[in-house]
Amino acid sequence: MARIIENETGSRRLIRMSTEDILSVVKDYQRIVPRFSSYEEARDFLADTVIYIPEEVL
Repeated sequence: MARIIENETGSRRLIRMSTEDILSVVKDYQRIVPRFSSYEEARDFLADTVIYIPEEVL
């Protein structure tokens, strides 16, 4: 499970991801991207794609 780490300065938060989380994101990326022939096409498509990472609640 991913864990959000609050930044004490109030800026961006960190997301600590497990190996399984990272592999899941890579798997989703590899499933989506091979359909495109260029970086720009993949980037445009991914900009409209939501990938969820489960968060560990402590």
